[in-house]
Amino acid sequence: MAEDTEQKPPAPTARQLAAARDFVTRHGKPSRAVVENIGRVGARVVLVGADGAMGDVVVPAPETGTALVEAVEDLEPAEWDSETVKQTKIGAAHRRKMAGPRAGR
Repeated sequence: MAEDTEQKPPAPTARQLAAARDFVTRHGKPSRAVVENIGRVGARVVLVGADGAMGDVVVPAPETGTALVEAVEDLEPAEWDSETVKQTKIGAAHRRKMAGPRAGR
């Protein structure tokens, strides 16, 4: 008999689901979600609200991210296509945060 060595990825936690649901509530319906594999760390579920706001939830595996998107009402799976990018609004504060310590130079 062959052993089943493949493990199922963990399901999204209650905290991860609550964070995604809260984002949808605060930033409008429908919101979009792009699941990005970030290697050994897992996956990042990038949330884009109907109002253009961005957020994210980090999960242990891309499959967990997909399950998260499927479990949250009014959260649509998306890719970084032109429609999703156009919906995103990145303000000056977010740009400074992403630039980090080099922002002041």
